[in-house]
Amino acid sequence: MYSDKNIQLLELERIYGKISPFELKNKLISLAKGQKVKSAHALLDAGRGNPNWISTSPREAFFAFGQFALEESRRIWNEKNLGGMPEKQNIHIRFYDYIESHKTCPGIDMLKKFIDYGINYQGFNAEDWIYELTDGIIGDNYPDPSRILIHVEKIVTQYLLKEIYHLQEFDSKFKLFAVEGATAAICYIFDSLIANELLKKGDKVAIMTPIFTPYLEIPIIPRYNFNLVKIMASEDPEEGSSPWQYPKSELKKLGDKTIKALFLVDPSNPPSEAIEPESIKYLIETIKDSNPNLMIISDDVYGSFPDKFNSIVSALPYNCIGVYSFSKYFGVTGWRLGTIAIHENNVFDKLLKELPEDKKNTIKKRYESISTDPTEINFIDRIAADSRQVALHHTAGLSTPQQVQMAFFAIFSLLDTKSEYKNLIKGICKRRKKLLFKSLDINIPEDPYDASYYAEFDLLKWANTHYGKAFGDYLDMSYKPIDILFKLAEKSSIVLLGGSGFYASKWSVRISLANLNDSAYSKIGNVLHNILQEYKDTWESSK
Repeated sequence: MYSDKNIQLLELERIYGKISPFELKNKLISLAKGQKVKSAHALLDAGRGNPNWISTSPREAFFAFGQFALEESRRIWNEKNLGGMPEKQNIHIRFYDYIESHKTCPGIDMLKKFIDYGINYQGFNAEDWIYELTDGIIGDNYPDPSRILIHVEKIVTQYLLKEIYHLQEFDSKFKLFAVEGATAAICYIFDSLIANELLKKGDKVAIMTPIFTPYLEIPIIPRYNFNLVKIMASEDPEEGSSPWQYPKSELKKLGDKTIKALFLVDPSNPPSEAIEPESIKYLIETIKDSNPNLMIISDDVYGSFPDKFNSIVSALPYNCIGVYSFSKYFGVTGWRLGTIAIHENNVFDKLLKELPEDKKNTIKKRYESISTDPTEINFIDRIAADSRQVALHHTAGLSTPQQVQMAFFAIFSLLDTKSEYKNLIKGICKRRKKLLFKSLDINIPEDPYDASYYAEFDLLKWANTHYGKAFGDYLDMSYKPIDILFKLAEKSSIVLLGGSGFYASKWSVRISLANLNDSAYSKIGNVLHNILQEYKDTWESSK
């Protein structure tokens, strides 16, 4: 008879590699929680990238500003639990009076700095700026403009230029669409590419791997059914280079004009490695020389973490849509704060103008309800309209309180001229990686392109290095990666993700360095080490 343990393992073996690693993770969590009842081990879920830190000061300023906004509402109409809509006239005078009379309230000093930044550094009209934020945080109106609030767009653009794209203001005229996180951005973009005939079912779409699993799964669902071309990074670094870079032989694939779009996460997930400038330079040459109409979607959510980062958006703004989420850097996954950025001069608008007349006429009907001349609607505004099936375009856009919080995070970073917050966050991730790798007897070379948000770790390579190839061959023939994931969950209540679901190597695991306390990473490394040592002992006794 099979034991419960064997039945569970057989079930996991049956579905391993067939379902998303995130769905498998949920089953491992259930197993780990069940074992937790029988043991003293606390659950250590290193399978999810949700950070265990939050940025406090921008939140404190947000809540302080909320109190001012409520006073403004009550000033207009105060009847039991009912208030009115804030009034614009002289709101800037009332705001600074409020600051003076509430000097001891938490967040007030930071709030004043945020408001002053918009007026003194961005040149905003004080009344317009403060009213937009006040009405926004109250959330009593539809977002207007629906794509993003006027002042918020300017602030968030400045943040992206400083932290992600590293461009000067005069170099970059981007239009933004504020959305519910990066994953919503990806869904909106693919839908609009299809709706506007820039992509169609069966088209070739390149994806740079390894990559976040859902981004492998979205393009192949029946709604899109794209033909995927994988651009594969090499784990083994070339001399003088970082690991997980893309060989020229892989990047050269993008010169194929039948490849219509390229999708990437940079720095990558799970290797957490940014693309080096040499590779970006070769990528630029390949695209400009051989595939100038290539449409690129780059998710740069981890761009704040490496010491050096060169977004492909800043290198090829004409070809790119930039996707960004505030979630990881500021610890705001629950807020759902993201942006889509497109340069005002871009290939998407060019390709729309070059569509055959019959397709133009079909698409024109789609947008007739929102414009008398639909052909003049640019692509980013089409994405905003499509996010509400066009007919509900007037209700599109990210909620205004979310946009205010996004602006506050952005200003907080813009004011941090010494990068104190950035260095603190980067230091946390690097420290945890060192603790993990130290317990596995692995040295970490200096790598300025390493985001250290995740660790991609190949168990078979480790076995070959530490115990010899003969043992590595035995491990590969006698066990499966799910055996180790199962043992981690069952014995120690540790949950990791298999790397193969990200299109990494078969024996790799992904370990999030963001969501557990420091000591957990030493424990994870020690337990992994002990499991492989047990397998080695079994192998030696069998000989």
